Amino acid sequence: MEPRALGPTGLRVSPLCLGAMNFGDPTEPAESARIIDAALAGGITMIDTADVYAGGRSEELVGDALAANGRRDDIVLATKVGMPRSDAPPGTWHRRDHIVQSCDTSLRRLRTDHIDLYQLHRPSSVVPQAETLAAFDELVQAGKVRHVGCSTHPAWMVMEALAVAARDGRASYATEQPPYNLLDRRVENELLPLCRAHGLGVLPWSPLGGGVLAGRYPDTEHIPEDSRAARRPQLRARVTARGIEVARQLAALARDRGLTPSQLALVWVKDQPDVTAPIVGPRTLGQLEEALGVLDVALDDDARAACDELVHPGNAVADFYNTSGWMRERIV
Repeated sequence: MEPRALGPTGLRVSPLCLGAMNFGDPTEPAESARIIDAALAGGITMIDTADVYAGGRSEELVGDALAANGRRDDIVLATKVGMPRSDAPPGTWHRRDHIVQSCDTSLRRLRTDHIDLYQLHRPSSVVPQAETLAAFDELVQAGKVRHVGCSTHPAWMVMEALAVAARDGRASYATEQPPYNLLDRRVENELLPLCRAHGLGVLPWSPLGGGVLAGRYPDTEHIPEDSRAARRPQLRARVTARGIEVARQLAALARDRGLTPSQLALVWVKDQPDVTAPIVGPRTLGQLEEALGVLDVALDDDARAACDELVHPGNAVADFYNTSGWMRERIV
């Protein structure tokens, strides 16, 4: 397992990142700690969370686990700010006061004096990027944040942010965290080439297609009670008939290679050009152990070609941008 460069930061990380979205909801604290310990023991060197996951409980559980195992300095610790919530006026979550306050809260929850990668969770259509970037730069200058990045931004906004940061002499985005899996390949059209041209790290979320590629959904009508789509109804639109058919064919490809469908789906993202580390968000220790099994597995050329036939490059059969706030397309 060769570590990969995290954009221009000078940091190197494992080719998988542990996502903490499930910690605290629904994964209980003890199981969350076991998952973190097993991930670090298995070779993962990056953890990603956010201020909104489980209402902040996810950050607390990550901080508690790292304090208990003494491994904080062994990992790249990432969190996010800027996900709109409550009925506050538009733009509240992207302005200086909220960003600085949320960073201080995240530092306290994570039980650390610095965040290695602080990311803007979603873009704003109201607040100028110069204002948000100035707040991020303030945190970098204060030593509270080492590097900054963004998540689920359109390519044009990432490019604008890079230009504004260069113009104003601010800390610049080093990474982008987009949805990317075999069901939704639209980032290949503009975002990934942009990241390649400017040396940004890419940290894809939902590499298993929200469980669709793992075979969790028999059809679009029967949604398992413990599935992510059942727990978060706004995600149900991502379970499409075309996506389920792709999952069935992917399962056959996986069996031929001695892998589970989840493992092949994860390997596919891990080994795509320009990807730094897909984010795996296990709900159970067993799911993490399954993911760890692909750290040293490479995608063979035949499987890559077969996956391209299932969903052609740059295309999509399910919409993983449906909660982005800016993508208007809906795939059925």
